[in-house]
Amino acid sequence: MVCRVDELLARWFYKLGVRVAMTPGYFIIVPILLSLLCITGYQRIHYQMDPEYLFSPENGDGKHERAVVEEFFKMNYSSRFNPTRITRAGRFGRVIILPKVGDDLLSVEVWRELRLLDSIVRNSSIVFGEEKERFFYHDICARWLDNCFENDILNLDKIMDEVVAGTLNLTFPIMINPETWDAHIFPVYFGGPVVRDGFIVKVPSMQLAYFVNADSKYQDERGAMWEEAFLEAVGAAEDSGVFKYISTARFASRTLDIELERNTQSVVPYFGSTFVIMAIFSTITCMMTDWVRSKPLLGVLGNVSAAMGTVAGFGLAIYCGIDFIGINLVSPLLMCSIGIDDTFVMLASWRRTPVTDSVAERLGKTMSEAAVSITITSVTDIISLWIGILSPFPSIRIFCLYSSFAVFFIFTWHITFFAACMAISGYSEQENRHSICCVKVLPVSQSGDKSWLYRVFCAGGINPKDPNNRLDSPGNMLMNYFRDSLAPCLSWWPVKMFVLITFILYLIGACYGLTTLQEGLQRRKLSKADSYSIIFYDREDFYFREFPYRMQVVVNGDLYFSDVKTQEKIENLTQAFEASPYISNALYTESWLRSFIGYINRNKEYLNTSIDTEPEFIEALNDLWLFKPNPFSLDVKFNENKTRIVAMRFMVQAVNISDGNMEKDMVRDLRRIARESDLNVTVFHPYFVFFDQFELVKPTSIQSMIVGAVIMMIISFIFIPNFICSLWVAFCIVSIETGVAGYMALWDVNLDSISMINLIMCIGFSVDFTAHICYAYMSSKAETSNEKIKESLYALGLPIFQGAMSTILGVIALVLADSYIFFVFFKMIFLVILFGALHGMFLLPVLLSLFGPGSCKRKKVDLVIAEKFPHPYCIPHPQFSKHMVTYESDALPGKYITDDRDLGLGTSGEDSSESSSSKSQRRQVEDEDERQRQRYLDGWRRPSHIRSHSYHNGGYLSDEDVRPWRRSYDHRFT
Repeated sequence: MVCRVDELLARWFYKLGVRVAMTPGYFIIVPILLSLLCITGYQRIHYQMDPEYLFSPENGDGKHERAVVEEFFKMNYSSRFNPTRITRAGRFGRVIILPKVGDDLLSVEVWRELRLLDSIVRNSSIVFGEEKERFFYHDICARWLDNCFENDILNLDKIMDEVVAGTLNLTFPIMINPETWDAHIFPVYFGGPVVRDGFIVKVPSMQLAYFVNADSKYQDERGAMWEEAFLEAVGAAEDSGVFKYISTARFASRTLDIELERNTQSVVPYFGSTFVIMAIFSTITCMMTDWVRSKPLLGVLGNVSAAMGTVAGFGLAIYCGIDFIGINLVSPLLMCSIGIDDTFVMLASWRRTPVTDSVAERLGKTMSEAAVSITITSVTDIISLWIGILSPFPSIRIFCLYSSFAVFFIFTWHITFFAACMAISGYSEQENRHSICCVKVLPVSQSGDKSWLYRVFCAGGINPKDPNNRLDSPGNMLMNYFRDSLAPCLSWWPVKMFVLITFILYLIGACYGLTTLQEGLQRRKLSKADSYSIIFYDREDFYFREFPYRMQVVVNGDLYFSDVKTQEKIENLTQAFEASPYISNALYTESWLRSFIGYINRNKEYLNTSIDTEPEFIEALNDLWLFKPNPFSLDVKFNENKTRIVAMRFMVQAVNISDGNMEKDMVRDLRRIARESDLNVTVFHPYFVFFDQFELVKPTSIQSMIVGAVIMMIISFIFIPNFICSLWVAFCIVSIETGVAGYMALWDVNLDSISMINLIMCIGFSVDFTAHICYAYMSSKAETSNEKIKESLYALGLPIFQGAMSTILGVIALVLADSYIFFVFFKMIFLVILFGALHGMFLLPVLLSLFGPGSCKRKKVDLVIAEKFPHPYCIPHPQFSKHMVTYESDALPGKYITDDRDLGLGTSGEDSSESSSSKSQRRQVEDEDERQRQRYLDGWRRPSHIRSHSYHNGGYLSDEDVRPWRRSYDHRFT
């Protein structure tokens, strides 16, 4: 089956290569026209910037919980707004204030500037709508009854003189203002207050919040515009030095959207420089000392082909109606790297073809030899991206969709457009034209009478009358280094042990890194390092982590609330939540049922009210408790005729949640309590939608890695006809993925939707190097494992280095973007390429030499000549056969001429008609044969006593016995 796949690919690509060479114009024009057609899709582009949609699981529990809450308790910004009961972020502006002098905000001067800040926000206005109407904050604010939501904490300015003088204390956590009779709930506003004996003595931080109406789409768009005005007004006041005593940090609901877009756009200015670097690298890599066979222009055209494929793929994806996201901007850099790798492969195959063949024949052979290499690379990359398409995170799915389109088009354009460019270059080479100037030049062997400038910068090609002249066939030192230096080094047992020990240490480090892996995408990492939002996030995390989240607990179903058992079940549920280590005590719980039952029990004698039946219970509840100014009126849902309660809600307060791991554990614990209850319970907070990634990102990543490894092993088995080698490929994939996941944690990268994209891509990238090494190893005709390793590294050592360097150069611009998102891409691509190259060039050769096919054969013994003579007799003089067996200590070892064609990817620096290794070995054998022949003739022409001394037998045959054989050989060569 494997051979059939290889043969089918080779035959099909051979026919394609011949067809392209015969009519290259069509294969250039058609891809260009199709690319231009796909570019028109960009006019239909739709940007998606909603962080909730992109970075939360599509069917996460948080979204189902929100749907339940909104089914019974829909938000009303126009007249019934309460910030502790929101289900969506809505439109708002928040400011966190710190003192500029000292660490306490309790001063008259500070409160005076807080009033100034409040007036600046309230006076910020926008012009919106078709009628260009001007709106101020009080026109569009979220309202409770008929009043805007107020920051009542500012009313402390009326008693601040007494507080500073020490004649009035602020009681924690709640206090009634003696001047305004406001109930100040300090944990809502104060961050990190210092409390002694129940009194606040210091306030290092506080926050103000401003909510606007967002009930309709029109109001939501208007609120989004007001947020921009809010951010601009507060930022201008802070930057202009208006405030002398306070420092502000601002945030709005659109901050995430705006900063995410600004973050992703930060890499765009570096596209040009990156493509220039890639073009220079590919140009240099595709050059040789032979100016006719050099392919610098093809190196540039390889970049053009990759760019065309990426543009066409993106355009078609947009035509298919797929949303575009900022993270997609990383894809062109990666796609260019993949395209250049395919360029190296095809040029290497071209240089292995005989220069005396026609262009059609050479291109057919080129495509045939490159078929497996570029196909396996593209197939593994596309399949790994398809695995990402199944992810529950839309950001991952969208990125993988766009990238898979691009990979497909790059592959298609390389076997058509770039192949046609190779054909034109081949015709130029056939006419012995300069690779840059396109003028005819002389080969090196015929340019001896030319100036040194001509020989260095112009000479190249071959002499048609002497196509095998050695002067016209330069070798490649780097390829020889991998064969003659690195491979023998890896064959040495101490080096093998060192590689294995280093690998074990590498795994230990990776496993340790996995134990420190943090989960979840922090908000601050979606913004650039110089963003104003970073200051807000840092202040919020430092000062407002004691009471961070107020959770809603909804109980619905066919319940009779007048039933004491129902009341007890709900009270037990409330106490179960309060007993959680992540929830504060009953003081911070809001439960209308608890307070109502307590009120009835305390005042039963005076109220003369019964709640024993459901109608009585509901009547008393409406009369005594659910009056409009009471927020509890938002927590009861009646049926249509107001005779039954279909759902209720109470609030619990989270406490001391310091990081993402605690947030994950908190959500798990609260959902466990809800799940174990006999009641139909739903617990919810708007941030639960984001916290769901903590629950899904790890199992999804593990599942993707396992499925990817299995699929890659199957693909490897299709192309590599050996089950053991396929297992080693799968082992290396798991090893590389483990290393990337472990060391990314040590490199301060969390496991989130961004790093998950890279882990999925790493599945495809990690298989390239290892699969090709295994393919070369299995294709080698050498008999011993060490010789197989030599041939494999000779064929693939340099291409692995080239591929690794091209990929790293392709993503180097991501470091300059000063963005966590792109820096994560760079870190993880760098890790997977580094580990993949090290596995391919060092670990896998050692493992194959120890445990791979042919590892049991340690030495090659050739008995062809020895078997001609019965042991222990021997011929006492050198043989002229290329297969030589000698028995004297001073005799030279035999040389073997083998077929040294490239077995894998190849490289752009190889020789033309045959590999440089093959030519080098052939020349060595020819020189050695000549020396042996000369030594033989010189030896037998010496005096007989010298010959007798040189070939003294030592015992088994006398000189008289062998003299007839000597006469016979003397007669042959005289």
